Amino acid sequence: MLDGLRVLDAATLAAAPLVATYLGEFGADVIKLEEPRRGDPLRAWGHQRDGVGLMWKSISRNKRSITLDLRREEGQALVRRLVEHADVAIFNARPQTLRAWGLDYQSLRAVNDRLVMLHITGYGLSGPKCQRPGFGTLGEAMSGFAHVTGQAGGPPTLPPFMLADGVASLNAAYAVMMALYHRDVYGAPGQLIDVNLIDPLARLLEQSLLGFDQLGLVPERSGNRWDISAPRNTYRTADGRWLAMSGSSPALALRVFTAIGRDDLLGDADFSDPQRRLARAHEVDELVADWVAGKTLSEAMAIFEAHEVAAAPVYDVSDLVADEQLTHREVFVSVDDAQLGPMTVQAPVPRFSSAAGAVAHLGPCLGEHNAEVYGGLLGLGADEIAGLRTRGVL
Repeated sequence: MLDGLRVLDAATLAAAPLVATYLGEFGADVIKLEEPRRGDPLRAWGHQRDGVGLMWKSISRNKRSITLDLRREEGQALVRRLVEHADVAIFNARPQTLRAWGLDYQSLRAVNDRLVMLHITGYGLSGPKCQRPGFGTLGEAMSGFAHVTGQAGGPPTLPPFMLADGVASLNAAYAVMMALYHRDVYGAPGQLIDVNLIDPLARLLEQSLLGFDQLGLVPERSGNRWDISAPRNTYRTADGRWLAMSGSSPALALRVFTAIGRDDLLGDADFSDPQRRLARAHEVDELVADWVAGKTLSEAMAIFEAHEVAAAPVYDVSDLVADEQLTHREVFVSVDDAQLGPMTVQAPVPRFSSAAGAVAHLGPCLGEHNAEVYGGLLGLGADEIAGLRTRGVL
């Protein structure tokens, strides 16, 4: 779908590189720029096997790796030459750093006015905090997410995965596609896209903002409960498993009462009326928890499914990869890697009727494609490439 689109990924770690990953899954030619000696810090992030970073392998799928020292003038000049051949350039260095290198948007648009430049930072490209470094944890804290997450009376809770980075990357990916559409359909020049790690996640906490603005409410942590739905929680079964349930529509909540043998509550306004039921969420939880505790997971799920209750088992990763629905949809694919052999990774998520995404290969070795890109794309000779390497530019 994106064959012919060239993306220059000059970012590190997660949010910005993930955007390039998504584009590469659907055919874009992604050239990954890395620091010559150590490469992207993502290579050392998380679990390692035989000294190889597993996250690197997955997130850097379908990319070509070249080395380049952006701190050197020769390196900066090479970036500008690469930009001449690019549709999209992705950065996440701080704004003042890119300006010092001559790689800010104003400088690069002078080289290629069709360039769509994505710049992901911690705080955004303007404002009193724009020069500060920022990582996903700060986005999760300052978006309001951590404040509302966790048990009542407990500390604010951070997610054990890259939530802010992931949400920002999805926002940024559709922003890139909109900018390309605007360029190619309307004949407009390229443009700069400014995404930070706070705004996209804060955008999802709509209930908090509306309640505060209109009612003066500041939501506190309440575990698995949510103030729009009861029942909503996780419940332990007789065999030590867990299931999750949401009664987020009035009809679903009433089906729960029927499923657990409490049809008598259907005529009780304290339980049948959504707003009055929310006021008694603790009682509703106890009713459901007591019933679930007397059933195995399979027994409880069979009854809930028969009554079309919105319930699901709580999966760990071993359950996830074994689930027949996810297996049928090929959510996980095995890819042969030159360093690690067969490796199971997530497949591209959007499903199109006529063009599937693909994982052609996993993260490459550092500088694996130097000759291919510098020679084939920029036309540098072998001696020139060797000289750049000797001088520490590559």
